[in-house]
Amino acid sequence: MIGRVNHIAIAVPDLNAAVRRYREMLGASISDVQDLPEHGVRVVFVDTGNTKVELLEPLGKTSPIAAFLERNPDGGMHHICYEVADINASVRRLIESGARVLGDGKPKIGAHGLPVIFLHPKDFDGTLIELEEVKPDFAPA
Repeated sequence: MIGRVNHIAIAVPDLNAAVRRYREMLGASISDVQDLPEHGVRVVFVDTGNTKVELLEPLGKTSPIAAFLERNPDGGMHHICYEVADINASVRRLIESGARVLGDGKPKIGAHGLPVIFLHPKDFDGTLIELEEVKPDFAPA
């Protein structure tokens, strides 16, 4: 069901400072900042060639990332995103298998403009999993 790793997400307390570190210290190529109010985050993507690293900063105190940073003030790995060919079929299969889909269980549009869902970390060894529907001929920027 899952395909390649699309990205690994890291929650950061200061997106601008994180961008500077990745750009200046690691020589990384970084996307423009995107505000995603429906997800409560500001994001950038670090291009690593074979996948991406997503740096997340909360958009306000009600953001799930704000709660994460309260528990982890220095930031840290937040989730891993895998690609799937058919997100609705994946959700059905996961629910039938006993996995918990977060939220209302319906895909939302993510940072790449594609449908995404999140799976409960307690069902996947303590790791929050994001699934993103990617068509085989699509290569997100």
